Amino acid sequence: MSKIQLSLLNELDGFIAASLVDSESGLPLATEGTGLNLDLASAGNTEVIRAKRRVAHTLDLNDKIEDVLITLGNQYHLIRPLHGNENLFLYLALDRSRSNLAMARHLLKKFESDLDFS
Repeated sequence: MSKIQLSLLNELDGFIAASLVDSESGLPLATEGTGLNLDLASAGNTEVIRAKRRVAHTLDLNDKIEDVLITLGNQYHLIRPLHGNENLFLYLALDRSRSNLAMARHLLKKFESDLDFS
C-alpha cells in the first residue's frame, strides 16, 4: 500500500485529527493530528462500525454504510467505510464551532475516491 497522505485532510476548517483504520484489527494504518488518542479512537470506532454493520445485516437492509456521524457538544466525528475496501474506514474529528459539516462530508468522500492502494 502506498503512503496515505492524511495530511490533506487537515486543510478542513476545524480539523482535529484523522486516521485510516483496519476494521478487522481496530488499528490505525495512518494518522494525522494530535488532538486525540488516535489508537484509542480508532479501536472504539471499529466497534461502532461493527455494531452498525450487524444491525444493518439483521434488518436485511441490503445497503452499505456511507458514513456515520457522531455529534458531540464541541465536535463532529465522521466515520466513513471505504467502498473500495470494506476492511478499512476513515475517521475524522472536527471542531464543531469551526467546521462546515456538509463540506467535510463532501471532501471526505472526494478524499476517499482519490486514495490509491496500488
